Amino acid sequence: MDNEFKLKNGSGCLACSGCGRQDNKLNTYDWMADIPGNADEQDMVEVQFKNTRKGYYKNSNRLPLMKGDIVAVEASPGHDIGTVTLTGRLVPLQMKKANIRPDAEIKRVYRKAKPVDMEKYEEAKSREHQTMIRSRKIAEDLGLKMKIGDVEYQGDGNKAIFYYIADERVDFRQLIKVLADAFKVRIEMKQIGARQEAGRIGGIGPCGRELCCATWMTSFISVSTSAARYQDISLNPQKLAGQCAKLKCCLNYEVDAYVECQKRLPSKEIELETKDATYYYFKADILAGKITYSTDKSFLANECTISARRAFEVIGMNRNGEKPEKLDGGESIRDERKSKDLLEQESLTRFDKNKNSKNKKKKNKNSQQTPGEAEQPVTEKQNAQNNQNRQQKGQQQQKQQQKQQQKPQQEQPNAEQEKQNDNRPKNQRNKYKVNQNKRQQNGNQGQQGPRPNNQQRPVEGKVNENNLPQ
Repeated sequence: MDNEFKLKNGSGCLACSGCGRQDNKLNTYDWMADIPGNADEQDMVEVQFKNTRKGYYKNSNRLPLMKGDIVAVEASPGHDIGTVTLTGRLVPLQMKKANIRPDAEIKRVYRKAKPVDMEKYEEAKSREHQTMIRSRKIAEDLGLKMKIGDVEYQGDGNKAIFYYIADERVDFRQLIKVLADAFKVRIEMKQIGARQEAGRIGGIGPCGRELCCATWMTSFISVSTSAARYQDISLNPQKLAGQCAKLKCCLNYEVDAYVECQKRLPSKEIELETKDATYYYFKADILAGKITYSTDKSFLANECTISARRAFEVIGMNRNGEKPEKLDGGESIRDERKSKDLLEQESLTRFDKNKNSKNKKKKNKNSQQTPGEAEQPVTEKQNAQNNQNRQQKGQQQQKQQQKQQQKPQQEQPNAEQEKQNDNRPKNQRNKYKVNQNKRQQNGNQGQQGPRPNNQQRPVEGKVNENNLPQ
């Protein structure tokens, strides 16, 4: 398999050792791992032990070490077992970052771990949890105000490191004697803070990612509530505190940016005066440079949001003894259009939209009336009004039918008569048209009302019975 990934220039095989295993805390990405001869240029290697403890050792035997190798290193007394996390040119930079002096005594790497070394290491590691619980009970019996957070055995099992937390100074000389007699190992006590304890235990933060103290943070800077005030965050201890019960370290990440942006805004104590009222500072969007003013100090009333530039203009006018008519001065602050998620990957209900639309269509088909109309009871007055309306509609329909019966049928000339009329001479044509106009006029009069008996004309085409031949 290795022959398939060899480089043609003869510099070796392709390597992905820069990525390494990401399950180690405080892991450093070695972006120079694929450079040929990188590991041979420096004889210093970085070795990581349990949780966040790291050390730098000298590869005096020139062992071919790579990231992820388990090695046995020098300890006092005996040896310890750790994992190589960094090699090559980046190790001196990490030592400089960790404030290790160049004249400091540096221990060396013995060998790669053997199966015998790994058996002792696993045996010692299995005793850590029981040792921690028993040591807590011993400290409680001695009346010491301290909490033992973790226990770490050395690789050969001859030494144990006890990590404890205490608010005050603790005299644990008697505790060391009792622990040495109980566990038959050499005892070392290390005091850590609450943040370091959270880093050793690990966990998931409210942002959804692994804790910063457990992944990449090595130096813990003190966090104060002023960082929250600069960012206009509500001073809620439940939201500002992390899993270590201290203020979150991430409050310090953006403080510098907020301080720079706040210099471009006017002071909170300055009042803006107009011809209508006096406006007081209420809140501000520091990064966007927008300020909201109110006519009342205690609560939001007649709010007006303006830009920082407009606020400085009004302040300058007030200093010159002028007062603008309106605070915004015709300035309209539009909300910036937010980027739309076209694929709707951020929406948690993106799969429920189609179901809701189908259910709505079914409901509209089944129920055409609103539930409010169906549930309202019908009163007697409404019944009477409905009956009257029905009677009036029936009477109107009867009147319309009578009028239609009284209208005379308008005689319309057939197509054959029109052809014959066209073949006649002009005099006869004019007579036909005059007679036709008279008939139309008589028909219009019949629509207005019935004719009197003396004006009724005889219906054409009707034969008198007395003139019939016998």
